[in-house]
Amino acid sequence: MDLFFDHLVWFFKKPEEAILPLKQRGIHVVNGGRHESWGTYNTLSYFGLSYIEFLGIENLLIAEKHDENRLITQIVEQLAKESREGPATVAIRTNQIKELAVKLNAEGLTVYGPLSGERVRADGQLIRWSLLFPKYPEKKVILPFFIEWEKSDEERYSQLEDQGLIGSHIIGVPKLESVGIVVNNLDETLEIWKNLFGLKQSEQYIDTEINARCEILKLNGTNLLFCTPMGDGPAATILKEKGETPFLVNLTDTNQSQFFEMFDGYWKFQ
Repeated sequence: MDLFFDHLVWFFKKPEEAILPLKQRGIHVVNGGRHESWGTYNTLSYFGLSYIEFLGIENLLIAEKHDENRLITQIVEQLAKESREGPATVAIRTNQIKELAVKLNAEGLTVYGPLSGERVRADGQLIRWSLLFPKYPEKKVILPFFIEWEKSDEERYSQLEDQGLIGSHIIGVPKLESVGIVVNNLDETLEIWKNLFGLKQSEQYIDTEINARCEILKLNGTNLLFCTPMGDGPAATILKEKGETPFLVNLTDTNQSQFFEMFDGYWKFQ
């Protein structure tokens, strides 16, 4: 089963307010659209088919009615109730979402979905997809959710190119090389993800900027970088304040070298 990184979901009270600060850093962000049936809306930044979604709540009364869509229950809990912005979860793309649901259920996970989703694009076009949310009955580790788009990767890439959403960054053609996820137990988390999703791992290393022991799981499009803190530092702060969560965006081919905090998350330009 082929799996691809799809997007990083970043909870943001007003997604439109991500546009200007990132533009000043050379990153192109555009208005995405509205998920009318979920009560949410977004802005988007594309790096090929991998992208970052800044997701906010437009209508809390609608959002609070959802139960099976665990992304919406999560944003209501974290953003509306706890006022907690920042990177929140990762979506992995598949073209076999029904088969994946059966497989994960057989592994003993609680599976929500597949659920249908759609949003009205800024230009009025309707986009459709299916979502799948796997959870352990007793939480062992942080897990991603899965998405299957109605259109093929080739169709979507062509449309995004036609809309000027791909290749429009001021700093050139940056690649979303990896998304960093902070976890309590690096080895246990890697083992569970490898067994569930068949991902290959790299060598472990120490990242001194975030003061963490890290290892990559290789995923088509954008890798997943898992990190466990070694002491005080950015990784330890995030883990203490937010628990296990995505927290770091690694962009390569940016023609610069920067590490900074913005929007309650960390960014590394290389």
